[in-house]
Amino acid sequence: MASKILDFSNLKGDFTGGLVAGIVALPLALAFGVQSGMGAIAGLYGAIMVGIFAAIFGGTSTQASGPTGPMTVVSAALVAAAIQMTGSLESAMGIILLSFFLGGVLQIVFGLMNIAGYVKYFPYPVVSGFMSGVGLIIIILQIFPFMGLSSAKSTFLVLQDLPRLFAEFNIYALTLGVLTVLIYYVFPYITKAIPSALVALVVATLVSYFVGWDVPIIGEIPSGIPDLQIKTMFTNIPAEAYSMIFEYAAVLAVLGSIDSLLTSVIADNMTKTRHNSNRELIGQGIGNMLAAMIGGIPGAGATKGTVVNINAGGRTRISGAIHGLLLLGVLLGLGWLAAHIPLSVLAGLLIPIGFKIIDTKGLKHLFKVPKADAVVLVLVLLITTFGSLIQAVGIGVVLACILFMKKASDLGEKGIVMESIADLKDEKPWQDELPFYELYKNKVLIKHLNGPLFFGYTTHLKNQVADMSKDIEVLIIRMDQVPLIDQSGLYALEDIVFDLELNGVQVYFVNLQEQPMDMLRSIDIIPDLVHESHIFANVKDAFAYIKNVVSTR
Repeated sequence: MASKILDFSNLKGDFTGGLVAGIVALPLALAFGVQSGMGAIAGLYGAIMVGIFAAIFGGTSTQASGPTGPMTVVSAALVAAAIQMTGSLESAMGIILLSFFLGGVLQIVFGLMNIAGYVKYFPYPVVSGFMSGVGLIIIILQIFPFMGLSSAKSTFLVLQDLPRLFAEFNIYALTLGVLTVLIYYVFPYITKAIPSALVALVVATLVSYFVGWDVPIIGEIPSGIPDLQIKTMFTNIPAEAYSMIFEYAAVLAVLGSIDSLLTSVIADNMTKTRHNSNRELIGQGIGNMLAAMIGGIPGAGATKGTVVNINAGGRTRISGAIHGLLLLGVLLGLGWLAAHIPLSVLAGLLIPIGFKIIDTKGLKHLFKVPKADAVVLVLVLLITTFGSLIQAVGIGVVLACILFMKKASDLGEKGIVMESIADLKDEKPWQDELPFYELYKNKVLIKHLNGPLFFGYTTHLKNQVADMSKDIEVLIIRMDQVPLIDQSGLYALEDIVFDLELNGVQVYFVNLQEQPMDMLRSIDIIPDLVHESHIFANVKDAFAYIKNVVSTR
């Protein structure tokens, strides 16, 4: 399926899925456009171009792409920096759009060079800290618009300006913002057939319009086909701006790639398919290049849009293209309606999204995971929220690697050898497994883990188990030679066990050492996912137990 450009075998489901995904994307595209500092229309332009062309040329058949929270936060930081350098948004547009365009070019290069294979090496604490920081940025920057006031462009300045909030807030804007949040959270309890974000947007806007409250609104939005911005993109760019352009282009490319591939994995899990990572990056790059050419903000695979697309029946790339075409129809015919949307309503949509982006799972386990991982997560979160997005990722990755090298050195001093995880296809049963293996090899898979389970191996392990465990009843994970697990490894095991249990595969752990056992218990993988009766100190006892389980199934 991934090799076809157009597949009409599921046209009805794709139309429904694309329609629902487009409806979900509309209010978010407008909100992210405003958040970026380029205006609601820039969000709509980006949603149209990325939505259509990432779907057509990408590697995930059910992906719905468009502006996302993380991409918008980086775009907003770029816009603020460019305006500070040039003095106005109009003067800064060349810097901004060229950065967006080059970000798309880099994504295509990533796809052609198989860089997607290296994205998996980003440590979980770095990704978690960055995403939580992005969520906090969205929330903090929307506090003032939520109350009807203009906002500073940085989180630090917003916090400094908080006294003004209580003295000057607009009670009508605040009322509309609260109404939006309430509808967003409450309406799904009434029905999930209509996206709550759309209902909140329409209801709160209608209340504002007919009651006649004096609140800040989006204002006039251009309609019709947008002009090409190629001339703007390549003219009047100061020489000192190029370093900033390349920095932000690189961050947008890397972040957009991670964001999209994570959503692709979610889509795979829902549809039981396998996406093409490199092709996905090429498709996203094409979409982001074209978005920049008409003045749109960049985007990535949107988790919410992708999920609703699949749930509504979308199965091929036609669904993603329809989602983008619906937004194009809005641009051509209904842009004038969006002009009346209050900014506090958009803030009321973005604040819940900010909370969803925050990685509550990583924060909840902050005092249970290895201290080095917790330090990296908190440091990246703080630098992301109050400092430089670029530096946050760079410092986080470097620090995670240094701390891992320290762990490896400590293990070496203890005589423990670092080994890579063996390939399941080449793995042979150990001597003490041979009699059991010959009897149950069609029902039971035995996986041996060698050396520390850390962020460099997690994706490889997950893919191996997913490939080899489709027709089995039991997975035995032997951890005789695993002295430690970091946060990435911990969550990888959690995902593996959760997915296998959903598919009716029982998971057993054998010979857990002290640190891995403590880690698995600390976040309740034991006993919530893997019962105490599925933990064995040696393989002989495990085989004796499993023989009875398999024989009765």
